[in-house]
Amino acid sequence: MSEPLSLNGGVAFVGAGPGDPELLTVKAARIIGQADLVLYAGSLVSPGVVALARAGAQVVDSAPLSLEETHALLVATARQGGLAARVHTGDPSLYGAVSEQIRLLVADGIPYTVVPGVTSAAAAAAAFGVSFTEPEATQTLILTRQAGRTPMPPGESLRELARHGASMAVYLSAGDPEGVAQALSEGGLPGSTPVAVAHRLGWPGEKRRLATVDTLAQTVRAEGMDRQTVFLVLPGLGRGTASKLYDPSFGHGFRPAREDD
Repeated sequence: MSEPLSLNGGVAFVGAGPGDPELLTVKAARIIGQADLVLYAGSLVSPGVVALARAGAQVVDSAPLSLEETHALLVATARQGGLAARVHTGDPSLYGAVSEQIRLLVADGIPYTVVPGVTSAAAAAAAFGVSFTEPEATQTLILTRQAGRTPMPPGESLRELARHGASMAVYLSAGDPEGVAQALSEGGLPGSTPVAVAHRLGWPGEKRRLATVDTLAQTVRAEGMDRQTVFLVLPGLGRGTASKLYDPSFGHGFRPAREDD
């Protein structure tokens, strides 16, 4: 179980956010700056995040390494009484492959903690100025992906999930935008359903485009968007009613309901 560390002799899985170093949490920035080892995926984690490592820290790109090799580095640092920061893009709990790393640490008796990060879906919604939830239009957000080399479990295909008509954040699927659009359409979403596309959000040269289910594939191909792209499927965009929270006739524990004059 993840627990607070003394920051000596352990491993911290750190969420690096989508790319912008200013979207790191205060704790994430502090741990990266204190770590004796900063182990990160060079193809995914922004150089601006890694630049927070202190002078003299061991900074290692994990991209060419196997799970066993990354584990050996983490264990060596922890057993020497040091702090290892395992830096993951976005939030470690989403497509971060932390479970298999944690199992190995537990087996070796190495303490660890997990520091959450801003996931690209949240960052993209903020960048586009949109809300996943719209009163009386949609109140549910599904985080998912298109099947690829990793198959989807039964009942979790993009087509089946699209049948709910909820907002969706589709990760790791830009390599097959035609397949994504087809699955959304087969799931019953109209071709006019808005889809916000964010590519390498927070990195230099980021791209943001508004599309629809019908124009999704064309937009992605024309813009050359591939890895590090998230699709926000927004069936409730612009269709919601006004929130009850600020309706004068809606009372709650801090404000009595008022009748119109």
